[in-house]
Order: sequence, then C-alpha cells, then structure tokens
Amino acid sequence: MTPLEIASETIENHIAGNPYPGRGLVVGKSQDDSHWQQVYFIMGRSPNSRNRQFAFEAGVLETRPFDESKVEDPSLIIYEAMLECGNAFLVSNGDQTRTLHDGWAKGESMEKALSGREREPDAPNYTPRITGMLDFSKGTPEIGLSILKANKTDPEFTDRHYFFPSPPSPGIGYGLTTYLGDGNPLPTFVGDPLLLPIEGTPEATLDRYWNALDEDNRISIAVKEITADGSASRIVIRNKYV
Repeated sequence: MTPLEIASETIENHIAGNPYPGRGLVVGKSQDDSHWQQVYFIMGRSPNSRNRQFAFEAGVLETRPFDESKVEDPSLIIYEAMLECGNAFLVSNGDQTRTLHDGWAKGESMEKALSGREREPDAPNYTPRITGMLDFSKGTPEIGLSILKANKTDPEFTDRHYFFPSPPSPGIGYGLTTYLGDGNPLPTFVGDPLLLPIEGTPEATLDRYWNALDEDNRISIAVKEITADGSASRIVIRNKYV
C-alpha cells in the first residue's frame, strides 16, 4: 500500500470506525505541497467534557465553556490548544501547550520543556498528554510529537515518548489520539504516530475529519494552515454547539 492508501485506511478504521478515539492531533502537508496543516479535534462523553467550544483570538486557539453555568471542573477541559512561538507552531490536548511554549521561548528542547509534565490525573483513564510541534527555526521544517502516558505497571509513573519523523509526502500527516477506542477505563493509545490524510485546503481537511468523527461524541475541530516557510498562518474552526 502507498502512504496515501495507508492514511485513507487509517482514518476509516481509527477515526470513522471508532466511536471514541478521544482527542487527536495531526501535523502534515497539504495535497498540493503548498502549505502545512495542523489538525486538532476534541470529543466528549460526559456533560462536563461536552460543554466546550473552540475560540480563536489574538493567535491563540483555546477551549472555552459553551455554558459557564454548567462547568463542573475546568482543570482538564479549558486550555490553550494551539500557540505560536517565534517560528514554531504548537498544538496539544492540554495546558502543556503553554508549558512547551514557555520552555521553547527560553531555548529548551521539546523534551526538556515537557520533562516536568505528567499524564493527566484522571484515574482510572489516566488520559495521555499528546503534543505536536512544527518548527521552522532552522529553515527546514521539523516535526516533533510527544505522548506522555501512564506506565503500564504503575500508573503513578509517566512514560515519555517522543517522535521526530522526517517531513511527510504531500497529503500525509502524522497523528496521535488519546485513546484506541471506547471502554471503561478508556484504552490508551499505543504505538507509533499514525499516518493520516491531509487535504488540499484546511476547509477540506476539516470537513473530512468532522464527517469521520462519531456524530454523538464529536465536539470541536480546528485546522490551521501554515505557509511553506512558516511566515503566516490561518485557522478554520467548527463547533458542535453554536
């Protein structure tokens, strides 16, 4: 199978054929090889998780309550999901986006910046923290991906996995999700980053992923388009609740 065929099969099996991959991110190149894209989506099963929406302001993508009167615990559901730091474009499923941003601004590596963070404290799921970065500071774009997840033998400890893949071919992205699927407790994502498709425009990519996500559990999705040299970006957003 070609990488494009693998990516198409993966979105069908892991996203469209899966009621709950959880939160997910993808970093990749547009089909026409003219831009980069970052995808981030959130899903929810509980009322607290579903009471969210994306908002974009002053270059920051963040989650916000849809109905503030119904917020139960904001600690793990309200955060900055996409930030930019110089020539680096950051995306994550939690407030570690800010941790990476501040560490990167001080000259720290991705590993160093995230070294003090742990998997989320939401026992028994212990949701992984997934993070993606697209860095243009050395001229040639570089991708970094991270997943911090509970140790298999003792969830009090965090295992740290980092991936620095070569740039993908056009129409391909590298992706991580928090879970393999639905369950109780939720089964943590395992393995290498997934090959997933990237369309020609952020609007087309957004439509493809939104339509693939489970209709009951999908909440919000954002796709950021980044110029080939990292000099500019724009973002498109869709929220279930408007």
